[in-house]
Amino acid sequence: MPANQHRPPRGGIFSWWRQWSKKECTIAAVTFAVLLLTFTLSIISDSRTNANTNTNTDTISEWVPFTPLSKAQQNAAFCLDGSAPGYHMQRGFGSGSDSWLLHIEGGGWCNTISSCSSRKRTALGSSKYMDHQVQFSGLLSCNPLQNPDFFNWNRVKIRYCDGASFAGHPENEFKNGTKLFFRGQLILDTLMDELLSIGMSTARQALLTGCSAGGLATLIHCDDFREIMPKDANVKCLADAGFFLNEKDIAGNYTIESFYRDVVHLQGVSRSLNKDCVARSEPSKCFFPQEFIRSIKTPIFLVNPSYDFWQIRNILIPDASDPHGSWHRCKLNIYNCNPNQLEVLQGFRNSLLKTLGEFQQNEEAGMFINSCFVHCQTWMAETWHSPSSPRINNKTIAESVGDWYFSRKTAKHIDCPFPCNPTCYNMDFGHG
Repeated sequence: MPANQHRPPRGGIFSWWRQWSKKECTIAAVTFAVLLLTFTLSIISDSRTNANTNTNTDTISEWVPFTPLSKAQQNAAFCLDGSAPGYHMQRGFGSGSDSWLLHIEGGGWCNTISSCSSRKRTALGSSKYMDHQVQFSGLLSCNPLQNPDFFNWNRVKIRYCDGASFAGHPENEFKNGTKLFFRGQLILDTLMDELLSIGMSTARQALLTGCSAGGLATLIHCDDFREIMPKDANVKCLADAGFFLNEKDIAGNYTIESFYRDVVHLQGVSRSLNKDCVARSEPSKCFFPQEFIRSIKTPIFLVNPSYDFWQIRNILIPDASDPHGSWHRCKLNIYNCNPNQLEVLQGFRNSLLKTLGEFQQNEEAGMFINSCFVHCQTWMAETWHSPSSPRINNKTIAESVGDWYFSRKTAKHIDCPFPCNPTCYNMDFGHG
């Protein structure tokens, strides 16, 4: 059995009720996204992973306080439950004092009144449940050993509490007593205005990033971010695990397309989507990056695993497509997959690479497509930049992103198929 099979992130991915308030900068919140969306899709129900609280990464533990948006009430920019959204920020210093890195956290989406009502009783729908302090790690770290290119920038973690990748509009709110606020676009606009007012308006360099649903938000809003920044600033966008494929599941159903259609229609998302795409296609299709990424003018970097466990478990093999549970063990640990199942996963990888074919030809584009069974990889030191981080061509994700952002060299890295990469950080949900 390969040694890297048993390398789950520290802290326990399915023990987030215990870990949420103790160690924000673990993969716990990523799993919160998995749990929340899979609740609405009725997909994942019983997986757990082994907890390992040791770390071999030199980490600076500095708690960063929550800042509520000062004009949330004035602009009616509310989380799903009507509470004030906000962010966590560390000021830049030295050569990074006029550079800005914004990271949008992930957390899935809600597609029905019921699922949004459930969501508003969590930190992904209400600031009442958010930790008042979080730790920054990975690309948000102030430790140069962990974050060599961006450690001294102004770094902002944007909290996600709207359920539609910051693209919802109040016109679609229901006035039937549900008291749900679909204000994602207003939240983002208000937040950007606030950051501009406290120094971002004179930025020399800026990078908009996000993980999962936050990665999708990054792609949706990338050009708008470029528009509000100084014209002479170096502005780029990085989407981590935000390139969700519009693929049939193994039963031949478009489960994810149906889900996205409900999200878009419920929260009035179409107004925030790429106008060229919406003009030629049904709006919900334009929630898929493959439909609009060619229209984005701002330079983009994609970090995506070929075997994204979230996409495998929710797009390719939702529980409804596997009524007899023959894929259960495979979905918990990729090393449990039999040859026929691996062939299906290789087909999913081939679809991703085919879909990215045109993007790969873009001279300003960057990519790090590794063959790991994982989801978000930029916000943890273990996967972003550490001695044990995943590598392609002997480059970590952090080194590849730095090469691309600063135009040091071409950064288009595509891994060989699983299981060829011994540096992979593969999730194992089968322990515990």
